[in-house]
Amino acid sequence: MIDGRMAGMNQTWRYALAWLNDRLKRALPGYCAFCHAAVRGGVPWCPDCYADMPWNRHACMRCAEPLPRLDVGDTPNLCGRCLRRESVLSETWAPLRYEERLVRLIQRFKFSADPRAGEILLQLMTASLSEAPTLGEAIVGVPGQRERTRERGFDHTAWLATRLADRLRLSLVPAVRLRETPSQRGLDRLGRRRNVKHAFAVTRPLPAAVVVVDDVMTTGATLESLATACRAAGAERVTALAFARTPSNRI
Repeated sequence: MIDGRMAGMNQTWRYALAWLNDRLKRALPGYCAFCHAAVRGGVPWCPDCYADMPWNRHACMRCAEPLPRLDVGDTPNLCGRCLRRESVLSETWAPLRYEERLVRLIQRFKFSADPRAGEILLQLMTASLSEAPTLGEAIVGVPGQRERTRERGFDHTAWLATRLADRLRLSLVPAVRLRETPSQRGLDRLGRRRNVKHAFAVTRPLPAAVVVVDDVMTTGATLESLATACRAAGAERVTALAFARTPSNRI
């Protein structure tokens, strides 16, 4: 009983601290992370740089693959691959394309453990979520590889999932990696799916709707494998969430 009360108090303090930090950032002037122009309002970008980001506005609803621009009045649709095959993912929200300035920003966050880059990416993601559908009741992050986490000294997906859960006020449910998997680099789509098949498990019951989280979605193999584990743990609807989607012509 005491432990539960302390956990509730700690969560209340985290929300209060986040609220205070947000108010301070809005009150104090800052500089755009991209062009260094002065900005206010608590965001690390100016309006021009925000508009110039590689937004993934026209994308497949299921896998977020960038699609040709739709005509006015058209509704979003599925890409050819998602029309041909079923997916354990109900939908995917990847607000940006893995291109241009975003590549450098994600690499700074992922490989150099740059907290400033991580915070900018997190703010870009949460700013875009006002356009997203209802996500779910819990967040499940892709478990990191032990060896790679040791090499980098930083589990970037755990960092992202923890902060998203706090900001969206969703439960954070850990997944476990059942085996270490070779790097996905250089593998085709089929090879990527085989590489991460049955690689994850969720050991506690999940609510009906959950969100699986990774930093970048390339083919979706890793997030689909985690989504399969979530469905085995009771989830009926699984939404994938990532900073960015790699267009298929770059895979």
